[in-house]
Amino acid sequence: MASIKDFGALTALRKDLKAQQEARALAEAEAARQAKIAAEEADLFRRSIGQVAPLPLSSSGKKLHPAPRPSTQARQHLADEQAALMESISDEFTYDTLLDTDETLSYARNGIGHDTLRKLRRGHWVIQRELDLHGLRTDQAREALGEFLRDVRRHGLRCVRVIHGKGLGSVNREPVLKNKVRNWLIQKDEVLAFCQATPAEGGSGALMVLLKSQERP
Repeated sequence: MASIKDFGALTALRKDLKAQQEARALAEAEAARQAKIAAEEADLFRRSIGQVAPLPLSSSGKKLHPAPRPSTQARQHLADEQAALMESISDEFTYDTLLDTDETLSYARNGIGHDTLRKLRRGHWVIQRELDLHGLRTDQAREALGEFLRDVRRHGLRCVRVIHGKGLGSVNREPVLKNKVRNWLIQKDEVLAFCQATPAEGGSGALMVLLKSQERP
């Protein structure tokens, strides 16, 4: 009996260690993501203000008035760029442990029940728009997905399809974008759930994505 208890304690200890390792890995990935965002914001700020120089003096020795401030449109453009950086998605962040264990690797955000995933799989929501990432490099696909999600959110859409392909034309015939798209989607707060598309909608080469409903003011 003592050996059985010892074995049970050892099993529990292994589970605790594994959970700690996964939590540490997530924390390190998040720290790396935040550091990358901070570096990009700092670089954007330096590029936006350019080189700093003292104000020139007039012939009387008085400082000349500074040039007019940037227009409202220019400031808005800078704000838009900063907002895009804050919403950026990273290749260094992975949430494999949060995906369902089924072969379709479905995902539902915390608080979203399995009935929602079941409805999504059965086509309860009409697909309102789609994004095809075929032929794009990883960086191109990441940017295209981010812009696509921002656009559909502006239009208040709820259900979209993202086609990442089956990898038949890739090196070693592996779907390079398949796992990356899943990791990117999980990083977006507006994504409530996703699952593999039905055979009629692309099967293993596409995802059905459910987004938050548009909040009314």
